[in-house]
Amino acid sequence: MKQVEERYISLLTDFGFKRIFGSAPNKDLLICFLNSLFNGRQVVKDVKYLNPEHVGDVYTDRRAIFDVYCEGENGEKFIVEMQNAYQAHFKDRSLFYSTFPIREQAPKGNDWDFKLNHVYTVALLNFSMNEDAFDKEKIRHHVQLCDTATHKIFYDKQEFICVEIAKFNKSLDELETLYDKWLYALKNLYKLTQRPKALCDKAFDRLFEEAEIAKFTPQEQREYEASKMAYRDIKNSIDTAKREGKEEGLAEVMEKGLAEGMKKGMEKRSLEIARKMLAKGMDAEMVMEITGLSESQLQQLKG
Repeated sequence: MKQVEERYISLLTDFGFKRIFGSAPNKDLLICFLNSLFNGRQVVKDVKYLNPEHVGDVYTDRRAIFDVYCEGENGEKFIVEMQNAYQAHFKDRSLFYSTFPIREQAPKGNDWDFKLNHVYTVALLNFSMNEDAFDKEKIRHHVQLCDTATHKIFYDKQEFICVEIAKFNKSLDELETLYDKWLYALKNLYKLTQRPKALCDKAFDRLFEEAEIAKFTPQEQREYEASKMAYRDIKNSIDTAKREGKEEGLAEVMEKGLAEGMKKGMEKRSLEIARKMLAKGMDAEMVMEITGLSESQLQQLKG
């Protein structure tokens, strides 16, 4: 097996993210991160991990597979997702995913008053979303249902929190809050050769212990290498798509702006990657997760 160069795993990979935030022995790390994200507005004291795979109802067999899915001590649900690549229907996907923890709260039988617990969908985005509704100067975006005239919250039990970690550029010397430190770790952990002073808080003791690659079993190292390869393919595809988008979308840029041209290039590149993955026998669900393509787009490739 190829020698692993990094000392610590990348939290941007599927393996790294789930190892740190998606396993019961490390739930304190997830709790710490969530509390730094909520910054006192919501306090998470304990979580119970739930099955991250959900199958649709009798009308559909469409599945939703979460990176991390857990329940707080008061019944609130948390979906935490790491998204490394742009998706054409990201908002639709997030809303669709949030319906599963809503529907599963309905008890069997007719005796129910429709009272629901909170559902939080946390999306960590390793790209700039370029969303018109967002403040371009902000990294963290908090979305709830509100009245468009008064801007007052209409329904407070369904929340979407998007964090554009790709925009986070603070250096170690600039880290002030626990939230800053978590964002730095998410983006840069794999680049570190030793634990920096800025991340010597007790909260990060277990993070560095669990993230040290030298302590992995041979099987864990193989799984991490495979996950890292998939992550690199995604990032290479994005870089290529940006270049192709700038070239192929040049005419449209004059009318619709650079973002639309880049989007077309990225979608074309995603189709090429998906075709190669399917040819190698990769599972369709995994291909959709990695490329962001829809089931109908995949069916067209198969046809």
